[in-house]
Amino acid sequence: MMDRHPISQEGYDKLREEIRFLENEKMPEIVQGIADARAEGDLKENTEYHAQREAQGMTNAKISQLKTKLANCYIADKSTMPKGVITFGSVVTVNNLDDGLEEKYEFVGPGEEDYLTEVMKILTSSPLALGLLNKKVGDKVEVEVPSGTLRFEIVQIDD
Repeated sequence: MMDRHPISQEGYDKLREEIRFLENEKMPEIVQGIADARAEGDLKENTEYHAQREAQGMTNAKISQLKTKLANCYIADKSTMPKGVITFGSVVTVNNLDDGLEEKYEFVGPGEEDYLTEVMKILTSSPLALGLLNKKVGDKVEVEVPSGTLRFEIVQIDD
């Protein structure tokens, strides 16, 4: 059985909205595209028909993936999380002990991750997050990630 992961109400609502969009807007468009392509005749050589069927399969897979993600989450209230330690919802500043650069991470749930922002939003289930969870300011941490070992010192925790 998989562990359940925390998610914010906003993250939960975002995933629900994406499922709603795919089921109620995207799928009817695809179904109509299949019907239109089928009306053109011979299905063996009908590339539009085959493209729409492939899109239907991919959209169904995406819907299933999102529903599974939601089923494995629980809505966590950040205000109830312990203070002074890294938990779900924390924004953490770390000093990379190998290159001396400071990095900021926010610990988020599935569907909320974003690695292209100034404060990287990383999943609480990621190897990096798992290595930092429950640590305090001043702690020095070595985290095993797929690319090797990262060494950090916790500089600041914003709850």
